[in-house]
This record gives sequence, C-alpha cells and structure tokens, in this order.
Amino acid sequence: MATRALHAVKGAGDIHHQFSGWRTVTDAAFISAWDDLAAHAAEPNIFSESWFLRPALEQFDAKDKVRLFTLWDGDQLCGLMPLATLPRYGRWPIPHVQNWLHHNAFLGSPLVRKGYADCFWRELLAGLDTDCGQALFFHINGLTIGGEVARTLEVICDAQRRRCALVQQTDRALLEHGLTPAAYYEQAVRSKKRKELRRQKNRLAEEGALTFTRDDSSTGLAEWTEEFMALEKRGWKGRNGSALASFPETRALFSEVLAGAAALGKVERLDLRLEGRPLAMLVNFHSPPGSFSFKTAFDEDFARYSPGVLLQIENLALLDRADIKWCDSCAAQGHPMIDSIWTGRRSIGRYSISIGGAGRRTIFGAFLKAELARSAAREVQAPDISDSGEES
Repeated sequence: MATRALHAVKGAGDIHHQFSGWRTVTDAAFISAWDDLAAHAAEPNIFSESWFLRPALEQFDAKDKVRLFTLWDGDQLCGLMPLATLPRYGRWPIPHVQNWLHHNAFLGSPLVRKGYADCFWRELLAGLDTDCGQALFFHINGLTIGGEVARTLEVICDAQRRRCALVQQTDRALLEHGLTPAAYYEQAVRSKKRKELRRQKNRLAEEGALTFTRDDSSTGLAEWTEEFMALEKRGWKGRNGSALASFPETRALFSEVLAGAAALGKVERLDLRLEGRPLAMLVNFHSPPGSFSFKTAFDEDFARYSPGVLLQIENLALLDRADIKWCDSCAAQGHPMIDSIWTGRRSIGRYSISIGGAGRRTIFGAFLKAELARSAAREVQAPDISDSGEES
C-alpha cells in the first residue's frame, strides 16, 4: 500500500487510478463525483457511500491508516474502495491488504460504476502488484457472491492465472420484490404463527393506544435518533456494552449517518409506539434498486408481544415500492426473527487473492492451501446470533 498522500497511475486512454489518503479527497467536487458514482453503481452499497463512509473514517481511523483506491475515466469517478494494510490475518502474523470495514459496516463491496467492473479490478490488482509494501496478499471481506462485482473479479483472476479463493461464506435474510406485502406475509409465515401474532397485537392494543409511524423526512430526526439509542441501550446490547450509545464513536456515527442520509432522501424510520412510548424502532437506508435494514431495537419489557416482529410486518410495505427491488437485512446468519419472515437469502463471501511477484505468490499459495485445509477440517459451528435481537 502506498504511504504517500497520493499515488496516481495512468492507464490506457483516460483511465487511471489513485491511492489517496482519505483526508486529501474530501473537497466538494470529489464528494459530488462520489455521490454520482453511488447513483450509478453496478451494485448498491450504502456503507461505501460518502454520507456513511466519511463519518465512519472520521470516527474509526484517527491514525489515518486507510487509503482510498479510486478509478477514474477522465474526470468521472468510476470506482472506489477503502483499503488498509493489516499486520495480522486472524491468528497469523501475516501482513495483508484488505478492504477496510468497521463493526457497523455489513457489506464490503466497492462502489463500481456500471460497465467498469472489469477495469476496476484490473487497475486495482495491477496497482497492488507494483505497490503492495510488506503485504503478502489481498483480502476482501463482504462481497456479494454471484453479484456482478464478485463474478468479474473471479473471471479476471482466472484469466490472469491469479490465485483467488472464496475462504468463507455466510447467508443472510433478503427481502425480494415480486409479491404484495399481504401475499408475501401469507406465503412466508405459517397460519398458526400469523394467528399468534394477531393475538399478540390485539393484546398489546388493550394496553393503550398503539400507533405505527413511517417517516422519511428530517422532521424530529435528532429526537428520534436519541430515542432509538436509548431504547437499544436499555436492552441486551446495553448490558453487553455493544449498543450504539455505549461508545462516543458509534453514537456520533449513528447520528451523522442518519442526518446525512435524511438530507439525501435515503433514510426511512419506522416505529411502533404504545401511548407514545417506543416499543420497536427500525432504520432502513435506501439506495435504489436496493435497500439496507441497518438497525432495529425493541423494548424487552414487552417482548411477550413480539413488537419487533410486528414492526417487521409493517416493514413489508417495502414490496410496494417500485424503486426498491430488494432489501438486505444486514443480519447475522441464522437470525431467529428475520429469517422467519424474509424467505430470500443473500450470500456474502470473503476472498483471498494473490498479489505481487512470483515469490510472493508462491508463499501465498502455500498459505492459502493451509488455510483452506484448516477451514475444511474445522468442525461446523452454530451460527453466531449474538446480534439477533428479538426471538420470533
């Protein structure tokens, strides 16, 4: 990874790439180009859009270790991926270049303009071949398996006889367009469970005025944000120290990304209230044709009424939106609540890829063989549902 502030390499014609310190590319013109790239991306990824990634870098990269790889066609930004060189790979002290993620980023796909996936990977891999520092290999976490971006990477690596292996895969709930909300709910949830949920909702309504609100404006956003973080912190995440409000960095990130998304018309807030008291709250971020169900919280004192499930039933209204074709749950594999409502699945993978010269690639080949053998021999473990929230 280049350590200088800006490393630009010209390619054929007007195509060129840059490795830049992220603080050097935050002017208004770059942000405008970044937003235009997001609007024309082959695969939406809100976690790599300017309004989300910039606040994340501000909060979690105080030492300026992250560099942005950008692909340009003349003055048009055609690709962007945050990168960092890490000294360890799991338990192994092996330096490697990896796409940069944080604990609240649930997808690692780069932003790539439609039609530029082939060029993006060729330029990035060529750049890492010549300027990879001490890194032994390139690791990408959070690619959508079967998507255009991952498929193009696999094709290019095969054509270049470059080792590229899928080293881990998880599947998480996905809501896909095709049925009306009512038809989807009836198909996805068995009749006995639907009857039980109707009973719970009726019993909950006996406690007082039950209201549902959906809001995509900025009205009351700051107050709503504070309510969400307070509700989440009162639950198991607060007890575990993993709530957004548990740390000043995640508190600031949540507030900033909601405000940034609202300014662009990309946020949707849902809540279920009893006499004005929030029982369940949900944040969706939209980046058509996709959407991302980012965070949800519910009042554990009312868990017997399944308020989080009741709110997710209301969230099925996403299926009525002509501009939204799918919504990523951003949930852990095996999530006991959302998996029982959303029937689609999205496969997310981690890839390890060779870079550098022949010697480096030989060493990586031996390491990769050992890693894959270890993964194959590892006993299958139960999915991690520590961030699962409410039971169904």
